[in-house]
Amino acid sequence: MTMAFPLGVIVVLLIVVAVIIYVYFSSAKNVKFTGVKIGNASVNAEIADTTAKKIRGLMFRKSLGENDGMLFTFGPEGYPGIWMMNMSFPIDIVWINSSKQVVYIQNNAPPCTLTSCPTYKPSQPAMFVLEVNAGFCDKHNITVGSKTNFNI
Repeated sequence: MTMAFPLGVIVVLLIVVAVIIYVYFSSAKNVKFTGVKIGNASVNAEIADTTAKKIRGLMFRKSLGENDGMLFTFGPEGYPGIWMMNMSFPIDIVWINSSKQVVYIQNNAPPCTLTSCPTYKPSQPAMFVLEVNAGFCDKHNITVGSKTNFNI
């Protein structure tokens, strides 16, 4: 017995595959880094400053170095959401306002599962998001109110 898929399902699947391929290949270009001082810790952060880089984020990576991370830049302050689609490891997500002060932290955000893929959002407006290994904030005593310093 053969199973036929409706044309609409096939079109949607092809679009999803095309978007994933576009994001995967376009985000590999022009990789930029900056040093982020957060509390008393330092992070070597890859900058996610384009739509493709923001969509891809840390997807498909197996790990981060101990003091590595990704710094997302957003326009005016708002409530940027972060999800853990296609992630292989948990992370701490740190939202930072335009004054470069930590306004919210999601500790130990787990990768998505087949049944759960929440979007994490800050309780206060933010302009930047720093993703680091799970446990980084606790290890370095980073809390809401911690100051950061970086140049984009």
